[in-house]
Parts: sequence; structure tokens; C-alpha cells
Amino acid sequence: MFSVAILAGGLATRLRPITEEIPKSLIEVVGKPFICHQLEYLRKQGINSVVLCIGFLGEMIQEVVGDGSRWDMHVSYSQDGSTLLGTGGALRQALPLLGEHFFVLYGDSYLPIDFSDVEKTYAASGKKGLMTVLKNQNRWDKSNVEFDVGQIAEYNKTVIRPQMHYIDYGLGLLQSAALQAYPARQSFDLSKVYNDLSLSGELAGYEVFERFYEIGSRQGIADTQAYLLEKTARGIL
Repeated sequence: MFSVAILAGGLATRLRPITEEIPKSLIEVVGKPFICHQLEYLRKQGINSVVLCIGFLGEMIQEVVGDGSRWDMHVSYSQDGSTLLGTGGALRQALPLLGEHFFVLYGDSYLPIDFSDVEKTYAASGKKGLMTVLKNQNRWDKSNVEFDVGQIAEYNKTVIRPQMHYIDYGLGLLQSAALQAYPARQSFDLSKVYNDLSLSGELAGYEVFERFYEIGSRQGIADTQAYLLEKTARGIL
């Protein structure tokens, strides 16, 4: 399977003061740093190569994760450096460590999804990118995706239209060429890349029907904790 780029370099200002001392990926959930849950889950999905895009307090993540060998996977690192590059800039920086095609996962997300099926859908689409989407109807956040029959007509975080009933689920697939057009060592958001791809007809969609979990807010942490505890009780984790 393709490598996974995990975006874990942000400041996580919504979770201060916790994230003034540790990066969001190291917040403890069900007795261990959240990044450990992510890596365990990815390994079960058949992923054996991960690139962690790190920035603020990123060296703390490196100390915990190391080379990934305890999960029987290879983990490498792409560091923002002195200037935070944003989610798009961080991915652009990491391209030398990624293959021609790769998954993109946010560092605060835990997603009940079959990665192999998503990869097959992406390959069959022939598009430069794929976004997983959930029919949101403004439940979790403002819906910002117009999706129909496997195609993203438009993804737009700033201009919301009535036809947008879906939301970015948090897992994407990209061709490295989709990022080459953007300037290196400059800060920009991944949402810009997805928006550009959608408007050029190059963004496939994969609909998901089970909610996502995230630790980007205190409520999100509580929901994720409850979900993982329930899976642990059932012997799934």
C-alpha cells in the first residue's frame, strides 16, 4: 500500500494550555499518546511506511515514535524548520520522502475506514487526488463539499454554497505532481490544493458512512476516548 503522510506540525491553539507543553499528537488518550493509536491502527490496515510532517515541538514526537520499528513499520520525518509551513507547505516539503502517490492523514484524526478500498477507488479514478467525504448536513462543522457520483464538484472552506452537503472526512490521496506546482518552503494550506483540484475536475470522492473521531477540541478528545475505550472493551484494539 501507499505511504501515509501524517500532518502533525501545527500549534493546536484551541487546546492551549495543554499544547504549550506538548504537541497535539502526544495528548494521552486511553493511556497512551494519540500518535501511538494512529500508528497501531495504520499497521493493522497494512501500512508499513509513514512520513510524519512535524513542526512545533516536533522533536518530542520523534522521541516517542522513533523509527517506527516497534510497530513493525518505517517512520521518517519531515521538519518544517524555523517557519511553520501549514498543511500544504508541509506536504510539499515532504515530497522527497513520499512516493508518486500517497495517503494524507491529519495528526488529530482517527478514522474507521478501509484504507485498501480507498486506495483502489483512487487508482480507478485516474484523478490527481481523492478526498473521503461524509454527508454532514452541518452536524460536525460547516458542510463545504459538493459531491455526486464519485466526483467532488467543489471543495471550498471559504465560500459555502447550498449544494454543499458533505464534509472532508480527514483522509485523502494525492499524486505528488499535484503539489509540485506550489512553491517550496512557503506556507499554504492543504485546503488550497483540494480546492484547486476540485475546480479542475481532478478530485475524486469516496463516501464514508461512519462518523470520524478527532482530538482537535476538548469535546473531540472526550468522544475519541469513549470510542477507543468501547473498542478496547470489545477486544477490537
